[in-house]
Amino acid sequence: MGLYHKILLCYDATSEGRKALREGAQLAKASGSEAHLLAICRSFISSSVPEGVTPELVGCEESTARALLEDGVEKLRALGVYAEGTLEVGDPIDVIPRVARQVDADLIVVGHRPRGRLARWWSDSPNETLLNHVSCSILVAMKTPSGE
Repeated sequence: MGLYHKILLCYDATSEGRKALREGAQLAKASGSEAHLLAICRSFISSSVPEGVTPELVGCEESTARALLEDGVEKLRALGVYAEGTLEVGDPIDVIPRVARQVDADLIVVGHRPRGRLARWWSDSPNETLLNHVSCSILVAMKTPSGE
């Protein structure tokens, strides 16, 4: 087995997420590592006024996230990597470290979305970062100027 035994791939179907998925899959395949795909769905309940929340709104979010997870698993299989997948609801700053511990990941792969700081995978707060909550390595897939 290679340098990493279990790689947690955080996937959100954005171009940055797809790049992270490709890079993580290539690393997993080259090193003979296991992969685990994580799709995170932020609850609409936490960001909406209570009067605006309906079961359809929450259900739509979950069905979209499930489709996203299935898409990611299919993309991994097309790249020659078998992976299990998990759909979680919540804040990535809490979910990623918890799932990384559950699957015993020794590498987390995330995509970088340029927004001044390392986007939502890292933190929703300038005081809290993903780096403060994990004890394994993190690979950040960067979007190139050409968009890949």
